[in-house]
Amino acid sequence: MCGICGFTGQIVDRNETIKNMTDVITHRGPDSDGLFQDDYISMGFRRLSIIDLDGGTQPIYNEDKSLVITFNGEIYNYKILREQLIKAGHKFYTDTDSEVLIHGFEEWGEEMLPKLRGMFGFAIYNKNDGSLFIARDFFGIKPMHYTLIDGNLVYGSEIKSILQHPDFKKEFNEKALDSYLSFQYVVPPETFFKNVYCLLPGHYMWFKDGKITTTRYFEPTFEPDETLTEEKAVDAIADVFEDSIKAHKIADVEVGCFLSSGVDSSYVSTYFADQKTFTVGFDFGEKYNEISWAQELSKEIGVEHHTKIIGSEEFWSTVPKVQYYMDQPLADPSCIALYFVSNLASQYVKVVLSGEGADELFGGYTCYNVPRSLKPYSIVPFPIRRAIGKLAEKFPKVKGRAYLMRGGKRLEERFIGNAFMYDKKQKQALLKKPEIATDPQNLCKPYYDRVKDYDDITKMQYLDINLWMTGDILLKADRMSMANSLELRVPFLDKEVFNVARTIPTHLRVNGENTKYAMRKAARRRMPEKSAQKRKLGFPVPTRVWLKDEKYYNVVKKAFKSATAEKFFNTDILVSWLDGHFQGKADNSRKVWTVYVFLVWYNIYFGDDDKINTPNLD
Repeated sequence: MCGICGFTGQIVDRNETIKNMTDVITHRGPDSDGLFQDDYISMGFRRLSIIDLDGGTQPIYNEDKSLVITFNGEIYNYKILREQLIKAGHKFYTDTDSEVLIHGFEEWGEEMLPKLRGMFGFAIYNKNDGSLFIARDFFGIKPMHYTLIDGNLVYGSEIKSILQHPDFKKEFNEKALDSYLSFQYVVPPETFFKNVYCLLPGHYMWFKDGKITTTRYFEPTFEPDETLTEEKAVDAIADVFEDSIKAHKIADVEVGCFLSSGVDSSYVSTYFADQKTFTVGFDFGEKYNEISWAQELSKEIGVEHHTKIIGSEEFWSTVPKVQYYMDQPLADPSCIALYFVSNLASQYVKVVLSGEGADELFGGYTCYNVPRSLKPYSIVPFPIRRAIGKLAEKFPKVKGRAYLMRGGKRLEERFIGNAFMYDKKQKQALLKKPEIATDPQNLCKPYYDRVKDYDDITKMQYLDINLWMTGDILLKADRMSMANSLELRVPFLDKEVFNVARTIPTHLRVNGENTKYAMRKAARRRMPEKSAQKRKLGFPVPTRVWLKDEKYYNVVKKAFKSATAEKFFNTDILVSWLDGHFQGKADNSRKVWTVYVFLVWYNIYFGDDDKINTPNLD
């Protein structure tokens, strides 16, 4: 795993600038660095050595050195592609997957991308015509950001690199705050930095003559095969997942595995006998600590299990560090737990496998059951349900109220993804500039429009793959692992695994028995029944408990009364939410945490106009 960055055009101190851009992402690749420069472009690289430890230094070139590549990621089928390219007449000088990309691009151009199996963000510069080709992998496992400055391109694996460019004017993007308050993350391609964008998953871009053109080359569409029996579906999942695990374990260094109590990482860990697994938890009872579950499974499958208990003060003191590495605020508190488990793993291995993506591909989230639960109510004509739902909104919070309210809305109105927080009216009341508040449904509409013929469960999966998974799940996975110079691989988010997942009938994904039904059946073949069927917990973090502790209540209250809070929010509302939670009147923990995280992040990146206020990273 690595980090890349670069810029086009002539500026004062080009050498110092590319060095600064590269140095600020040293955590992504502490083993070595690399540089390419000509009169037009500067390309930087940081390397975490995984494959061909001695010969994989970048940049890498084609035979006549007319093409130059810097690459972040892993290509798991590179040996197969290498053989094809050798037969086509290409000469190789290393054993790296990076060199396969440069020759593959020379041979196939953009058509190389569908041939790849892996995770990637790479840039290829053509010396002959001055063009730059940048691509991001199918699901967005690896990041890529860019901006234009006076007709020149600046790009990087992390936004930190772009901020080092002397001509970049750092400005806060209010549009990002609007989407963040609703989704708890910034909805891509926007970022919190005005005019800085992320290249969307499954897209590539060309930059030439001062212009950017982007193209989508992959879309994760579903085509359920209703003739597929349960047995055949389970067989197909088991076979393709085993193949994916084998591919994702390819490395010239030791590979480990994250392990929680959930079926996803547990399924992955069953392929790690006599190898290392890693788990963290909090000292707040079983609800917030999955270590005992993980230890029990570890004994049964024969792995070397390493654990860490995260203390309260340790967690809270790490919040600024995590938000620095994230580049942008993320209100999902599990990103901090992920930082700690990555840190633990990095003390033993350079690569880990994890279970991200299983829920989105195979239908694992509990909320995917809602369309099923509403089915009996759907016999009532929708206009009547709409009226009942409007009436129910005026009811006190009693059992059944939420059901009637959900039944009175179409899916496109009620579901914006897994992390809904504030609607338009709530944002208007909270923000000092209520005019920036928009309906979060507007950002979901383009995705829903593309899948009008899907059933509601599959629509929810499609939306989460494109928004939640990109903006939250994979962002934190990349940033928190890379903050610890650890490569994280996700075998569920494999192109071949998805080709099976997309064909699984809806009733074998979500049904009355369980979510991820068919996938759990496949996992059951390798693990105990109770592990395969265990209810999903996510990565539980006791924020609601901490916010009732006077110490941490005061930490947040101080932030809510700060000048930064006053700049953006009606702080009396913030304090009332915090007080209500502290006094046990309502569970406002998620509302409070969402704003608190933003304030911490803002003070790091915008608290001083001239520099990043870097927290202690030791």
